[in-house]
Amino acid sequence: MNALTVSTLNNQIKALLETTFMGAYVEGEISNLTYHASGHIYFSIKDDTSSISCVMFKGNARSLKFQLEVGMKILISGSITVYTPRGSYQLMCNKIEPAGQGALSLAYEQLKNKLKDKGYFEETRKKPLVKYPKKIALVTSASGAAIEDMKKVALHRWPLVELILIATLVQGDKAAQDIVHSLNIADKLNCDLIIVGRGGGSLEDLWAFNEEIVANAIYISKTPVISAVGHEIDYLISDFVADVRAATPSNAIEIALPDINEHRMYLDSLNNELNTKYQHILSKKEEQIKSYKHLYEQNSIESKFNFVQNEINLMKENLSRQFSQIISHKELIMNNTLSNFELNHPNKKIKKGFAQVIKDEKISSLELLKTDDEFYLQTSTKQALCKIINMKNI
Repeated sequence: MNALTVSTLNNQIKALLETTFMGAYVEGEISNLTYHASGHIYFSIKDDTSSISCVMFKGNARSLKFQLEVGMKILISGSITVYTPRGSYQLMCNKIEPAGQGALSLAYEQLKNKLKDKGYFEETRKKPLVKYPKKIALVTSASGAAIEDMKKVALHRWPLVELILIATLVQGDKAAQDIVHSLNIADKLNCDLIIVGRGGGSLEDLWAFNEEIVANAIYISKTPVISAVGHEIDYLISDFVADVRAATPSNAIEIALPDINEHRMYLDSLNNELNTKYQHILSKKEEQIKSYKHLYEQNSIESKFNFVQNEINLMKENLSRQFSQIISHKELIMNNTLSNFELNHPNKKIKKGFAQVIKDEKISSLELLKTDDEFYLQTSTKQALCKIINMKNI
């Protein structure tokens, strides 16, 4: 038997293994993982008793949606290759899937956790929306239903706004790069707001909005961003990074724009309230003017003159009334005096056999006279000088 060279043996083994294991499908746990600067990925997979070296070259690594991690269980589709200079073999990976979980779902969770740890989702860094935006940039497809829905809602809600469409790929391998490019353009347009999104679709259709480069573009945007991707049940990485998440593109417009009809009703209400307050103020001022006028009239020269004149008239009336009362009283006294005088007039008192006793020119009583006193007996027509000769009691 002729001996084989090492190279010949390795070449024969290479030919045998590579033709036999052209379509290998292997499950194992990752270890010894290295992401090389060249873009290639080197690692091993193992089970309880053995391991095998693996390589995923740059071309296939670009399509890998998730990040490989040590300890992760994966499913590999590939083939066996032999490196003849060292007589070693390895599993060349064409496609890798996480065992028990979809690649996209795992990639989503990995990127979500990574960006959350970096603070991309913090509420404190999110920018507030302008209440009355004048200009909005729409980063979406020019031919999709989303743009028509947004235009229709905007026209109904707030026709004063200017919408600027930046036509963008929103599906496919180049969609993520195009979304980033459009976001950068939109951020330089001096708009009040950017809405980035598209209509519904499968997870694969929406995947561009789960790419890290898109998340970074939203994060660094100086203009507030609303993420509006898919339907209400769809949550994309862009939704968490954006300043506001909208359930749909139409909902994004509803969030971004005020309702003009509500403002019309508010203005009507404000006008009614203003009129009511105006009437109230006007009535109050009218009352004040009336009060001032009344005070003026009370304190005017004419008013004071009238007041003094009224006081004088009252005094005159009081004096006249008092004078009348005094006159009446005096008349009554005089009448009474006159009546008494008339009743006591000597002419009316003359009776037969009666005369007045006058002594020292005064009416006197007979009882006051004494013997030898001289006095007069007087009537209304006659007077007689008398002398008491004798005085006795009867």
